[in-house]
Amino acid sequence: MDAKQEVQQFLTAARGRISPEQAGVSFFAGERRVPGLRREEVGQLAGVSTAYYTKMERGDLRGVSEGVLLAVARGLQLDDAETTHLLNLGRAFNGPTRLHRSRPGRKVSPGIVQLIDTMRDVPVVAQNHLTFPVASNALGRALFHDLFPPDAEPLNHALFIFLDERARTFYPDWEENAHHTVSAMRLAAGRDPDDRGLIALVGRLATQSREFRTMWGGHTVRAHVSGSKRINHPLVGLITVSYEVLPVPASPGVSITSFLTEPATPSADAIDLLRTMIADPVQAQPDR
Repeated sequence: MDAKQEVQQFLTAARGRISPEQAGVSFFAGERRVPGLRREEVGQLAGVSTAYYTKMERGDLRGVSEGVLLAVARGLQLDDAETTHLLNLGRAFNGPTRLHRSRPGRKVSPGIVQLIDTMRDVPVVAQNHLTFPVASNALGRALFHDLFPPDAEPLNHALFIFLDERARTFYPDWEENAHHTVSAMRLAAGRDPDDRGLIALVGRLATQSREFRTMWGGHTVRAHVSGSKRINHPLVGLITVSYEVLPVPASPGVSITSFLTEPATPSADAIDLLRTMIADPVQAQPDR
């Protein structure tokens, strides 16, 4: 993934989303050929020259301080996730350890598996930055039935969403889930634009899915650490769950997601039914 191109496209997209009125800047004379702010206006908001901001938007963040990046983020009214993404891109250019960065893997420590094993009353799935499930408990595998085929490795979640037709039935709100997945991948790309696994995943999806290409090209970055989603389970029907995402600092790129239901609801009954259908002992297992 070209870090320079990522910076260029991200800043251009962000600049195009905000109008002078929203930003509270004075209009520059002349016809406005494109929606959003001009480079001069972003420079004015960030307190840098037009030439300096133009250099940044062309993808060159060498020597750009975090203070300037934060000023640009404020000027473009980026949210916390977008600001973090921009700072990560800046570190990719200026960080002294870029070539020696520890890359996230596809496995987790036995301690993480044991932790998930203690969470037996709720479905739990851990996945890495490439959206591969790396650990789960039995209830998590039962909930995400199609992602965990018997006697086979679990499916990559991003590939499932965009390339497997079952995903559109499994997720009634498919488009929302697809956008969330792309946003998570964008954040991962900002942390390490050179990650070969992520480059390969993005390339495959961009080649095979028009919808992924469109969403990826939108450069939308959001952190989804909690919320709710609907699942149309093939065995127990429609389930509404709330989710909480917890990063695992000891395993870079890995996050643990737990799924909860409101007590005394049809969704809670469906989870109870899944629990009774689990034939194997309720024990977590590494998935990769």
